[in-house]
Amino acid sequence: MPEGDTVWRTANSLRDALQGKVLTRCDVRVPRYATVDLSGQVVDEVVSRGKHLLIRVGDYSIHTHLKMEGAWHIYAPDSKWRRPTYQARIVLATDDRVAVGFSLGITEILGRDDEECAVGHLGPDLLGPDWDADAAIRNLRAAGEQPIGLALVDQRNLAGLGNVYRNEVCFLRGVHPCTPSSEVADLPALVTLAHRMIHADKNNSIRHRPWVYGRAGKRCRRCGTVIEGHDLGQQQIFFCTYCQPPSGR
Repeated sequence: MPEGDTVWRTANSLRDALQGKVLTRCDVRVPRYATVDLSGQVVDEVVSRGKHLLIRVGDYSIHTHLKMEGAWHIYAPDSKWRRPTYQARIVLATDDRVAVGFSLGITEILGRDDEECAVGHLGPDLLGPDWDADAAIRNLRAAGEQPIGLALVDQRNLAGLGNVYRNEVCFLRGVHPCTPSSEVADLPALVTLAHRMIHADKNNSIRHRPWVYGRAGKRCRRCGTVIEGHDLGQQQIFFCTYCQPPSGR
């Protein structure tokens, strides 16, 4: 699933293509919203909130989430799309750009006043202007016995981290991902590192070579121990048992 930095870059691309312009076409290919037509209205704003995207048009907000397979593409008018037409969930066009949302996990049209129904549950946004590190730390500490590897990707605690970042952050802080959140020795340092890493990557679609993510069975780049990969929740975690000793060892 794309992480917060990918969604942040997507919002920037959509902002450049749509913001301040009049929609000449609004084609929502989701049955519930198939009759919605916002053409003729100006796109006021495009914002990201964690892994969510909000395109604000008049009294409405187009809420989308990429989930596993989703992507937004920007085209010149009459250009050939790079993905099949049947995958398009929404098409928004202006005089000089066409934005197509393919295979989006969520596509819904909300009243502007109802945005909180979609994103109000989210914790502090690591890439948002209102980032609140203290609130994120409190949320993680309150997670108690929940493994830190799960708490970091629980968007209610802090918004934007996914599987890549949670593995890399835990490795770099020497924290085993199964450590109960309340037992992590220095949560402020963990949160600070997560914030610094995602900001460093937000303008760059090519991340650094991973320390542990996706490297099960390979040698740790730091100590040479074989990296392990285990299931945690619905995803796999990766860690070095020497650099990230289990809690209590």
